[in-house]
Amino acid sequence: MFTGIITDLGRVGAIAQSGDMRARIETGYDTSTIDIGASIASDGVCLTVVDLGPGWYDVDISAETLSKTNLGDWTVGHRINLERALKVGDELGGHIVSGHVDGVAEVLSVEEEGDSTRVTLRAPAALARFIAPKGSVALNGTSLTVNAVDGPDFGVNLISHTKAVTNWGAVRPGDRVNLEIDTLARYVARLAEATG
Repeated sequence: MFTGIITDLGRVGAIAQSGDMRARIETGYDTSTIDIGASIASDGVCLTVVDLGPGWYDVDISAETLSKTNLGDWTVGHRINLERALKVGDELGGHIVSGHVDGVAEVLSVEEEGDSTRVTLRAPAALARFIAPKGSVALNGTSLTVNAVDGPDFGVNLISHTKAVTNWGAVRPGDRVNLEIDTLARYVARLAEATG
């Protein structure tokens, strides 16, 4: 489990294809404190550490994960939002995030709005019904509050801090973004279907 609070901005150091995709992620984390088998959310996708060394770790990414996320778009040098798994007693600053991406949203527009940046995205039709104003979503692993919803389109605002410590500072229209629906929203919708 994760919180959607990004704690490092990593970088793709290498990519290899051999059945699945293997990526080397360069990180500011002290890798001596990371175990083989540990889960680290990478752009919101829970990935397992399979090898590591000073300042880097490797992950294997299955064809299934590549088909459901934007990780297939990664290139060497790509900046990645990173979050280590939640430990009992850690502060829960965002919302509960599983690292199991539901789909990919497309960035429609990026506009300055006061001291923040409004990003408007389009969710896949099957996921749009789970997104509500003032609800939470995880986008590329970042816990964000939904400000507006219009059918499959929704908007979030990014403060300067978020843009500085995540890969959101480089967001552009047309970007594909990993989308994880808030677990509570999913259960509320399911309950409404069952009682309706």
